[in-house]
Amino acid sequence: MSVQIPALISAYFQQVPDVSLAAQQVSFGTSGHRGSALKNSFNEQHILAISQAVVEFRKQQGISGPMYVGIDTHALSVPAFGSVLQVLVANGVQVKVDSEQGFTPTPLVSRAIIQYNQSGSAGQADGLIITPSHNPPEDGGIKYNSPDGGPAAADITNWIQQRANALLTDKLQDVKRVSLNHALGQVERYDFVTEYVEQLGSVVDMSVLQSKKLKIGVDPMGGASLAAWQAIAARHQLDLEIVNTSQAPDFGFMPPDHDGKIRMDCSSSAAMANLLAVSSSFDLAFGNDPDADRHGIVDSQGLLNPNHYLAVCIDYLLSHRPDWSEQLMVGKTLVSSSMIDRVVAGRKRKLYEVPVGFKWFVDGLSEGSVAFAGEESAGASFLTFDGKPWSTDKDGIILCLLAAEIMAVTGKTPHQYYHELTEQYGSSVYQRVDSPATQEQKDRFAALRPDTLGIDVLAGDKVLDCFSEAPGNGASIGGIKLVTENGWLAARPSGTEAICKVYAESFKGQAHLAQLLEQSGQLFEK
Repeated sequence: MSVQIPALISAYFQQVPDVSLAAQQVSFGTSGHRGSALKNSFNEQHILAISQAVVEFRKQQGISGPMYVGIDTHALSVPAFGSVLQVLVANGVQVKVDSEQGFTPTPLVSRAIIQYNQSGSAGQADGLIITPSHNPPEDGGIKYNSPDGGPAAADITNWIQQRANALLTDKLQDVKRVSLNHALGQVERYDFVTEYVEQLGSVVDMSVLQSKKLKIGVDPMGGASLAAWQAIAARHQLDLEIVNTSQAPDFGFMPPDHDGKIRMDCSSSAAMANLLAVSSSFDLAFGNDPDADRHGIVDSQGLLNPNHYLAVCIDYLLSHRPDWSEQLMVGKTLVSSSMIDRVVAGRKRKLYEVPVGFKWFVDGLSEGSVAFAGEESAGASFLTFDGKPWSTDKDGIILCLLAAEIMAVTGKTPHQYYHELTEQYGSSVYQRVDSPATQEQKDRFAALRPDTLGIDVLAGDKVLDCFSEAPGNGASIGGIKLVTENGWLAARPSGTEAICKVYAESFKGQAHLAQLLEQSGQLFEK
């Protein structure tokens, strides 16, 4: 399971991708380009090409303000950071990096972009974040955040992807580049941590956390949020202990995930084993993935299911943010729990259901029409107390702090809060199954339409709704979802792997859930 860092870095600089192979091209998924230098899918040439493509996109769009550059702790992030700076500076872009030359997580970059663009300063700001999120140590990643502060929309990433691959095919002839030393001398320093931490009171009730003195444990999981958590504890005088301060790029301190791989997934009880082992010492404990766009919440009953926590957050926020307009919507991805639907209806608010991917929430958060946006994989963000955008990308830090606010205000642990919701709205069971699929099967799945499906009954219940386009924004979901009174089933092909993902949830128990998943086989036969 160990990663040989020198070999990985060497491969980043020395190996040249074969652009004729799809696996070695630039490919933006739901949030950026990811790969490994050892597989020729994340090498210096990829990053030089992507950076130049982003510069050209900015110029085309008239984006002339600063570019904020974030970086996480993966081994490949450091050399990629250097490559990005070389290209940006060579193209005359104003670049802002961490003032302490440290790591900068996703939510701090999103916050910086929003702040700049709200200030009335010249031009518009945007950002690049070098991170493969919770992926294994040998992976690298890079994502572009547009001037709204959130992950760029598909039409933007498609343009960047196509241009980057054209530059690779052309052997980088149009890529401008200066030396790393020159680039480092030209970048500007920005205090991401202080700017973020000082303003937390506008989005989370930090005063109640100070007064209640909850004992909090935090595991940054070797990631970029370490400095932020240290500053939060000091600035807001919290009884907060960071249980692991290592940022070793091989993540050798991590326990293996459920499949034996090292993966910094704070929604996985296997990956969170270190924190779970010491959680009895705390009232609450939190985990973040390496770029801190995900959250993991631990109380006396263990790690809270991400879907359950989203429901808790929504119910609490809708009853404890009196200045929020009643017209504000609540955003969820279509494969998130229907408990959210019931909570939102119970609070007499409107649901905004979108395809998988946080990018679909960016406009709503940016415009202040969506109060809370969350997805099933433990990523979410929400508005400030006065209904303004805080971050338009996932913010695992404020989601952790919100759990502490909830406990401080209500006296309930997140598990206890969720249990009370089940007494009001019912209890559900949820499962995702990944099934091997050929490209032909994936293409058939993506082409499924309600009018040709021919399924009227699902696990004994009448199908009330069937859609291939998200109800919230009409965007294609890349698959199909069927809904009944007591459960639902959704299926969609993976964009990067040879699998189809099947999701199901039942409010009638495990046997009914098994029926739903068994009937999903009919979709493969269509």
